[in-house]
Amino acid sequence: MDELDRELLAVKDLEDDNDSFDDNSSKASTKSKLPLVNLDMHAEPPRETGFHQSTRVCLEHIRDALLHHRWQEAAEYMACYPQMLEDTTNGPPQSCKELTWRISTEILHHHPKSKLEDYNNIYERMKHSGVRHYLMICLEHSFHLLLHGHIEEAKRQLSVSESWRHGKESAAQFQRTKLIQAYRSLLDYIIWCDKKCTHSSTEHSDSAENQDIRNYFRTASVNLKEILKNPGIWDPFILCYVEMLEFYEDHEEALKVLNDYAYDNSFPPNPNAHVYLYQYLKRCDTAEKKLMKVLKVLHVLVPSHELMLEYSSSLLQSEKSSDLQKALGVVLEMLDFACWRSNLVVWKRLEAIIQKLQLEKDWKDVVFTKMADRQGWWPALHFTNFHASKDSEENPELMQVKAPLTKTLCPSLTLKYTDWQAINGK
Repeated sequence: MDELDRELLAVKDLEDDNDSFDDNSSKASTKSKLPLVNLDMHAEPPRETGFHQSTRVCLEHIRDALLHHRWQEAAEYMACYPQMLEDTTNGPPQSCKELTWRISTEILHHHPKSKLEDYNNIYERMKHSGVRHYLMICLEHSFHLLLHGHIEEAKRQLSVSESWRHGKESAAQFQRTKLIQAYRSLLDYIIWCDKKCTHSSTEHSDSAENQDIRNYFRTASVNLKEILKNPGIWDPFILCYVEMLEFYEDHEEALKVLNDYAYDNSFPPNPNAHVYLYQYLKRCDTAEKKLMKVLKVLHVLVPSHELMLEYSSSLLQSEKSSDLQKALGVVLEMLDFACWRSNLVVWKRLEAIIQKLQLEKDWKDVVFTKMADRQGWWPALHFTNFHASKDSEENPELMQVKAPLTKTLCPSLTLKYTDWQAINGK
């Protein structure tokens, strides 16, 4: 409701500014040496008119109805408020236009009798009320059409807005245009999926239909490839593009797209990019070494990621002693996060790593090094009376795994976790 509050205070701010207008203007005139237009500095500043007062009161009623979810009442008041868009005195402020757009769609979204035609009327009216929000209104309009199953109409709306230009293109306008291009390509992908599924369910192959499906793929892929040249987070679009490339068995291009998305330094760090690359390589039965390389980078970005279980498993199966120590570090870092605190699989993985590590001579030094910085806070995170009681009641198997590990991980500490176990005979 911040925008609503600002709009309601706009008139009061205007009056405050007008009260100090004469003083500020007088000071400025004494400092400036430039020739000025002869103005009547003692003219009475404009005050709130009856029209502005009525629209302000109307907005107050709308706000109250919205806060109490009285959608019918809000709709009745809202039918009057758009008159502000026709204000010819100073022209409606941009905030007023955006408020009309946002509030109208919010009311329609909750009103039990709203229809698609109502949405279309609001969107079309707001598109022609100014240019500042034109692209975002078009994008939102297409989303609403898409939710109602009007895919072709949604695509038409995006195609029209994609070719729209006004004045010199700003950075914000450029970004919004690219976003609209991306979503239009996404609609091409959706149509491609529908036609592909329909075609696969028929017994006879039609060359014309195959060509039609191919055309949608070509249109979507060309635009998506162009969009992905712009640094950003393009997760849903990447997945669609890769799926189409995989369908036509263009694995080389799919791998190039995913590699660029994951490792191009011009893109912001994105853990999902490495997840998508890993999942694709795994589908292609890629060598374990390459898979581990991807997971290594993901571990740096998100040490608590669920794929770290697969990473630790691969390291555990390695014959290298250094990989075994890495596996220990990976699992301990997972357990640094509360989301894995009661996960039996992770604790069993830690148990397996410790058991294999104990076959080496310096295993105690390795464990001590990894646990050195954790001695002060790990017991409170994992090994208290509360944890012992909870594990005993909810997951006795977890307690059987954790209890022996306490002496290995924290040999110099007397832990309440094991004390509780001994007292209660568990």
